[in-house]
Amino acid sequence: MKRSLLGRSWPNVTAVLLIIVSVFPVYWMFATSFKKTPDIISESPVWFPTAPTLEHFKTAFEADNFWTLVRNSVTVTVLAVIFSLIIGLAASFALARMRFKGRRGFIVAFMMAQMAPWEVMVIAIYMIVRDADMLNSLVPLTLFYMVMILPFTLLTLRGFVAAVPRELEESAMVDGCTRGQAFRRVILPLLAPGLMSTSMFGFITAWNEFAMVLVLNKESEFQTLPVWLASFRSNFGDDWGATMAASTLFAIPVLILFVFLQRRAVSGLTDGAVKG
Repeated sequence: MKRSLLGRSWPNVTAVLLIIVSVFPVYWMFATSFKKTPDIISESPVWFPTAPTLEHFKTAFEADNFWTLVRNSVTVTVLAVIFSLIIGLAASFALARMRFKGRRGFIVAFMMAQMAPWEVMVIAIYMIVRDADMLNSLVPLTLFYMVMILPFTLLTLRGFVAAVPRELEESAMVDGCTRGQAFRRVILPLLAPGLMSTSMFGFITAWNEFAMVLVLNKESEFQTLPVWLASFRSNFGDDWGATMAASTLFAIPVLILFVFLQRRAVSGLTDGAVKG
């Protein structure tokens, strides 16, 4: 009986331990942002804020270029996600519905692009952007983010488009719809879970990207929040309270997006992976 009980409980215990290990850094960041400076630099750890304060958030809000970098991050991330959805949706429809020469090779190429680390292209991308005289600009950064998340978007949406019966589209066309109207009125609403899951993945990927911003945009007013967080300093050195407060603010948009899209996004990732 004891062995049977132990055999049933150890997966749950392991899952709880993994959750604790994963969540603890997030909790520590959140708790530190509300601690007073003496509690942060104390030799013995202070597990809970004894006297919560908002001074670190005020420091982050008042830091140089903070709101400019917020605007930069939101701009490049949202535009990259929108462009990747538009291009990925059109390409996924063609791959799922049409048969043409080189179709399988095209799909394999996108799979390889998804698996390949983009870091190998840093030097080539930098030289192209430099020769085009577009360093310290948000345009190449937006294009790079779009290309970075496009393979996943295309392959996931292809599974959703392939799962929609052709008969629905054909019935709409028989009723007088053009192919574009049938796609817009019949197929597109059925792709909502896939669009949400790919949007969330693309948003998180572009929002957190660090290295390419550092390579392409040396001037601070054209950088994004991840670079600013890595170089956040006060006149007296590292301000860990303000850094944790800024990190908390940086994580809030992703958390809000995940809370709103969680149910549809999880089903979307699962369905898109197994269909088509």
